[in-house]
Amino acid sequence: MTTQTGLKLLTVTELTNFIKDTLESMVGRVRVLGEISGLHTSGPGHAYFTLKDEGATLNCVMFRNVAAKIAILLKDGLKVEATGEVTVYPSRGQYQLVIENLIEAGIGELYQRFEALKKKLATEGLFDAARKKPIPFLPLRIGVITSPTGAVVRDIINILTRRFPHLHIILYPTLVQGKEASSEIARAIRRMNELNLVDVLIVGRGGGSLEDLWAFNEEEVARAIFASHLPIISAVGHETDFTIADFVADLRAPTPSAAAELVTQNHQRLMEILSDIDERLERAIEHYIEVRRLHLKQLATSHILYSPVNRLQQYQQRLDEILERLRLYSRTLIEHARRQFALIMARLDALSPEAVLARGYSIVTKPETGEVVKNAQQVNESEQLDVRLHKGGLGVIVEKRDLNNQ
Repeated sequence: MTTQTGLKLLTVTELTNFIKDTLESMVGRVRVLGEISGLHTSGPGHAYFTLKDEGATLNCVMFRNVAAKIAILLKDGLKVEATGEVTVYPSRGQYQLVIENLIEAGIGELYQRFEALKKKLATEGLFDAARKKPIPFLPLRIGVITSPTGAVVRDIINILTRRFPHLHIILYPTLVQGKEASSEIARAIRRMNELNLVDVLIVGRGGGSLEDLWAFNEEEVARAIFASHLPIISAVGHETDFTIADFVADLRAPTPSAAAELVTQNHQRLMEILSDIDERLERAIEHYIEVRRLHLKQLATSHILYSPVNRLQQYQQRLDEILERLRLYSRTLIEHARRQFALIMARLDALSPEAVLARGYSIVTKPETGEVVKNAQQVNESEQLDVRLHKGGLGVIVEKRDLNNQ
């Protein structure tokens, strides 16, 4: 069947098969140099990845029988020479290289850059344990620098709030992947240090390929972490992923979720101790009451006290009153302890940045640099400033400066 233009009308399958036959007959068997990226293995053992260079990427598949014969360990970033046939996978309409043999051509460029920077920074002392800052024993204000979307930020917030609901969490959203990510991450670290609103920072993202995690291997990020006066926990990728940020940070967490658990481990222990004290106090009071009850029962069956029944009944009534007072007193003690704990938490809440803003204070910054304005001499007349309020913010222009009230 042909159209009015004289072209033959093809189905998608017919066109794909035509391209497949043409491409495979024209290209056939080739030898390709490239760098492995996005490696993953299926359940049956087939390996799927892409070979890439500066200008293009090529989908590759290496079936289980070939993978079993390869002498090298496949990993992202490995530069290899692949021999195989170019084919078309009809179901997806894409061409791919079916690999017959694979040999290592050398360490990939990204791994070379990684090792070079790692060696340089280690020589300068950025990884020295003596320079690492301790993580606060009981941090109550946690800063998180990561992407505002995705499972990572939700996992961190869920774990922090579940383990200790009185924490204040301040999220500084940034890119965590791509060309601009490293600059944004470094800027976020510097900005959080300037604001000084948190006790500790968690910096990280979820798992991915070496390219996905590369922002955390940039020198700019490493030096921002090293210069931070706030303790930093690096939480990048999975447990097997290591980045330059991990070596510079004050503490490395194997995953972002583990970072949330590490930063609240003492909070959890404190809650367990308080709960244990509460249970032990209740058991002690119950034991005291039971001992006195048994003693009263012994007195009631005593031959000496058998006759003066009325007097014994009075003692029984008096004991019941004492026991009731003990119960009330124990409840008062427990309630007092709980109120004290709530009072401490309320005081901590009052010291939080959000509470300070709620009382009418504000934070004035310069929009170009993000610098916090603390002195009238820092600004000029007609200069534009940003004002952060408890709810929302303002953009203002300076009409006059008062330099006498300093």
